Amino acid sequence: MRLDHVSYAVARDGFVSTVQRLGSALGAGFVDGGVHPRFGTRNFVLPLASGTYVEVVTTLDHPAADRAPFGRAVAQRAEEGGGWLGWVVSVDDIAPVEARLGRQAAEGHRVRPDGFDLRWKQIGLLELLEDPQLPYFLQWLVDPAERPSADPRTASTIKGLSIAGDAAAISEFLGEPADHPLDQIDVTWVEDEEPGLVAVEFDTPRGPVTI
Repeated sequence: MRLDHVSYAVARDGFVSTVQRLGSALGAGFVDGGVHPRFGTRNFVLPLASGTYVEVVTTLDHPAADRAPFGRAVAQRAEEGGGWLGWVVSVDDIAPVEARLGRQAAEGHRVRPDGFDLRWKQIGLLELLEDPQLPYFLQWLVDPAERPSADPRTASTIKGLSIAGDAAAISEFLGEPADHPLDQIDVTWVEDEEPGLVAVEFDTPRGPVTI
């Protein structure tokens, strides 16, 4: 299973400062990703050298943020003080995941500042809301050259994830081995009172950085 990106959620009043702080830590500036009109959110992204990216996301003052599972997940994490919202795995065909979860994936899109309409399908946010250790699934509906990870802005890469939770539960949810659920990414299971993505370890030109 391939990691697509990691998502960091914050309240609107801390959005810009968080983008700047994480960009400084990782040695490159984020780019404006645009608005998710169906989810009531907006983001900035930082494409990494490993074919993954980091997303910083916040809610908009929009009714969709209260209705859409993604908007609700972002709002909930922001209300808790902000931090890592979760990790996202990409699949070439989301239909088997839809069959397993018993519902259709939600279609998402955002128009980038250059006018390109970025489109995808995603599923698993309802499970994330109930159990924050779980990832959600994404299938891109655009050419690989147009995806957020296609144009790296830094040599930094994601080396590993630290997750508080049950390795067996995540293994069952993903259908991957508990000791190595992601390709080329180390996963460390940690003890924590609250389940979820606790930290992300990066390899940067200036050395390792953990956020």
